[in-house]
Amino acid sequence: MARFAAWLGCACLWGGAATADELKKNNVPQLVVYETADRLFPDMPKVAPVARITEVCGADDSVNPRVAYCTSDNSLYVRAGSALEPREAYEMAHVLGHAVQVRHGVADVALREITQRRDEEDKLRGWVTRQVECIAGFLFHESGLPETDLRALYDEEPMTDGHWGRNPLSIGPKVSIGLEARAEWFLVGQKGDLSACAVGEFGSELLIEALRED
Repeated sequence: MARFAAWLGCACLWGGAATADELKKNNVPQLVVYETADRLFPDMPKVAPVARITEVCGADDSVNPRVAYCTSDNSLYVRAGSALEPREAYEMAHVLGHAVQVRHGVADVALREITQRRDEEDKLRGWVTRQVECIAGFLFHESGLPETDLRALYDEEPMTDGHWGRNPLSIGPKVSIGLEARAEWFLVGQKGDLSACAVGEFGSELLIEALRED
C-alpha cells in the first residue's frame, strides 16, 4: 500500500493514520476509492503500480492503459503517473466493481450462465456490466465523493476496452452497453443502497453477504 501512496505522491498521508477526509482534501480520489473498497469488502486485490500496463498479465495495446484487474494473481495494476482526476477515480471504482464480483461469487454465477447460454451471452454480460457500474457508484458514495454523472466526464462510452480478466488480459471481456446505461447504473449505486445493484438474473445477495458491517 505504501508503494501505491508513493506513486500518487502522497506517501506522507499513508501510514495507517490518514483518514478518507484527509485523502480527499489532498485530491487523491483513486486512493480514497481503493481504501473504501478494501474497508468494505474482504479479499480485495493488491495494488501494483507499473510503468506500463502492457508489461503485466498478458496485456497488449487493446487493454486499458491506466488500470487493469488481473484475476490470475488478484492484482490491480495501475500505471504510474496517471493523472489525478475524476476519470481515474471512476476507472478505479469500475475495476474494483469487477473485483467485488470475482472475489465474492457473482462472476462464477455469471460465467456458468454464459457458458450454458451462449446465445444470450451479450445480454448476460450486459447485466454483469451494469452491476459493476452500480458497485462502482456505491464505492463512490461510501467514499464521500461528489455524485458524478458519467455523461459529464465522457463524450463516448468508457471501459469498452480490456481491463479485467485472467492472464492474458489481451483476450479479456470487452463489453459495450452504451454511455447512457453506464451512467444510469453508476448513479443508482451512488444512492448508497447496495441492494439496488441487482440486475436481471444477477441479484445483490452475494454482494450484501460480502459487505463488512461497520
